[in-house]
Amino acid sequence: MARSVASVPRPLLVLLGVAMAAQIAVAVQRPPPAAQLAALPAPPPRAVLEVLALGQPDLLARGLMLWLQAQDYQPGVSVPFKALDYRRVEAWLERMLELDPEFDYPLLAAARLYGEVDDAARQRRMIEFIRRSFRARPAARWPWMAHAVYLAKHRLRDLPYALTLAEEIAAVPQRDTIPAWARQLHIFVRENLGELDSVKVLLGGLLESGAVSDPNERRFLAWRLAELERRLDDERAGQAGLPARSPSE
Repeated sequence: MARSVASVPRPLLVLLGVAMAAQIAVAVQRPPPAAQLAALPAPPPRAVLEVLALGQPDLLARGLMLWLQAQDYQPGVSVPFKALDYRRVEAWLERMLELDPEFDYPLLAAARLYGEVDDAARQRRMIEFIRRSFRARPAARWPWMAHAVYLAKHRLRDLPYALTLAEEIAAVPQRDTIPAWARQLHIFVRENLGELDSVKVLLGGLLESGAVSDPNERRFLAWRLAELERRLDDERAGQAGLPARSPSE
């Protein structure tokens, strides 16, 4: 049978009230639960992933890419890319390419997501990952190598490094179909480095060799060569104390 509150001894009611007040006070003073950042695990060996793929490595590679991209937003916490362990990010991207060499998204992620962080060491790691991947399949992966040149030049501001990368594109045998503009990147990086005489020789050689057959590209290169010759003449005139030549001359 239910008893009324009035029948409960007063000391017991007081004790109950104190207990409730203490519980409320503790709850109010307790800091909110902090979200814990889960460390990115190391990828399993390639052989294990091939077994897990059940004969469809391309699908597994795509699923792993989605999972990896989701690591920047974990339950209760938004994770900046630079907080991730980039050695493991690189290892996961490598595994995806091993599972499906024709899957380009890991290279896109390296160039456009993980390679754009404001951290030179992490950017270099992504550039080197792209570089190794390019060497394995240059005809298919040259766009990402060209982007690596951009990262080195404009993000790292390391022109000698950008030149080294661009020269690797130029050195690919002609049988591998790579657009002329990508093969010519090293010329324009050299121009940024101030190697104007070398650039003049390279541009002239390209035009004379017939390696560039597209009329629009030939006109562009001829225009760049004329502009370069004007700049060189102006520099020599300045050194000799003569007036600079006007662009129309």
